[in-house]
Amino acid sequence: MLAELRHKSQITIPRDIVARLGLSEGDKLEFSETDGVIHITPVAVYPKKYLDTLREELEIAKARIAANEEPVFHTMEALLAELGGG
Repeated sequence: MLAELRHKSQITIPRDIVARLGLSEGDKLEFSETDGVIHITPVAVYPKKYLDTLREELEIAKARIAANEEPVFHTMEALLAELGGG
């Protein structure tokens, strides 16, 4: 598929690609270049405070698992059985 570079370096992403990727107006895209090839990757942008909170919760969970204070499930079936769904 071809796209034309327009005024102010703008391009239009072909509609079928937008649909396949589930993109919509306002989504963020990251551009990079490797050996003359342009890569466009959809990205999710989260506020720093949200990511910091997730990191803190992850560290707490990892510490609890290491201290055997949280169960560890090695399969999805084991987790579902514990939750009563298996």
